Amino acid sequence: MSYDDEAAMVRITGRVQGVGFRAWTREEAEQLGLTGWVRNEPDRSVLALIAGSPAGISQMLERFRHGPPGAAVSSVERQPATLAEKPIGFRITK
Repeated sequence: MSYDDEAAMVRITGRVQGVGFRAWTREEAEQLGLTGWVRNEPDRSVLALIAGSPAGISQMLERFRHGPPGAAVSSVERQPATLAEKPIGFRITK
């Protein structure tokens, strides 16, 4: 990561599974130049690691609050994340 990059672990709750949230997240993150991953969790939330510029992360957090069509986001919880190295690309994981 460059000296001005950040990383965040984000848990999104609500109606966020079965609505294309992971694919939407990847598209939005790529548009913002972010890297990381996104996955569904057993508790029906979505967990995402996003890395990149502070401005890009802030924009992604705002986009998470709305989600894709069909989603009903209840909460977006950000936790700091420390990375040994910046992820390459943005992927959907299981």
